[in-house]
Amino acid sequence: MDYRYMGNTGLRVSELGLGAMTFGRETTAQDSFAIMDRFVEAGGNFIDTADVYNNGLSEEIVGSWLKGKQRDDLVIATKVRFAMGDGPNDVGLSRKHIMASIEASLRRLGTDYIDLYQVHAWDPRTPLEETLGTLNDIVRRGYIRYIGASNFKGWHLQKAIDLCKRNGWEAFSCLQPQYNLLTRATEYELIPVCESEGLGVIPWSPLRGGWLSGKFHRSMSAVPEGTRVAAAEKEGWGESWSNYNNEFTWTILDEVYAVAKEAEKTPAQIAINWLLQKPGVTAPIIGTRTMEQLESNMGAVGWSLTDEQVLRLDRVSELPVTYPYNKDFVQQPTPHK
Repeated sequence: MDYRYMGNTGLRVSELGLGAMTFGRETTAQDSFAIMDRFVEAGGNFIDTADVYNNGLSEEIVGSWLKGKQRDDLVIATKVRFAMGDGPNDVGLSRKHIMASIEASLRRLGTDYIDLYQVHAWDPRTPLEETLGTLNDIVRRGYIRYIGASNFKGWHLQKAIDLCKRNGWEAFSCLQPQYNLLTRATEYELIPVCESEGLGVIPWSPLRGGWLSGKFHRSMSAVPEGTRVAAAEKEGWGESWSNYNNEFTWTILDEVYAVAKEAEKTPAQIAINWLLQKPGVTAPIIGTRTMEQLESNMGAVGWSLTDEQVLRLDRVSELPVTYPYNKDFVQQPTPHK
């Protein structure tokens, strides 16, 4: 596995990150240990979790696995924002909640520091200055090495970047957005901001909850039981059958399967490799429940789709572009003479 720099920083991460959201839920601790061992054996060094994943159990499993490992060889990322209790200050991005959360995450992970600490989503109730100032303080104390954001809108991200510059605070080094062949609105503003400001992009859900895994076909009339999409339908998650059982999805999947046949790769490998070739992307976060899924997803690296195949996938998955993103209103620079 190759390594890429995280935006404009000197931090190098493996070109695939391992997501730990399934640890302690669909995946037992023992199987999670085996998955992390195999990921590192293959050259992976970047593991991403969050305090809210399975109410802290994911962090605990990663922490148990870390014991006896060479800590400095690994890049461990976690997040803060969502509710970790029933108290009035057990949620959000206030100084109080962030300070309590970083201490709890360090304890669960069994480590003295966290490589990448990310705000999990925007908090409309807390002044951004309070959040960013607190993160800056935590970096200065040595608890975290880098900070990042997830699930921000374009103006959220740019405002945070500008505030950090103005105040001389530690700046975001990366953004973790949802980004895949079925979710390309990320390209409207978020990717351009990251490229312009030097942030790495570490997409979550590169297979859109399993829709791009090869399990779903146009001929299906109902969601297969036992899949994440089936669970999403029951729980009301975004990747539900109701949201994606449409012609746009099936047309994209048809092309993914056609390219997979040509390239002699799996549909999942095609979807992840496409994402690896998109401008600004540093390392997609792959979430796996089983060793078989991990092996398949890691097969997405070490080769590249052809330019023609990328273009076909681009065209079939392209979203309708409206004002102000349509080309009629994009000012082209005047060439220097």
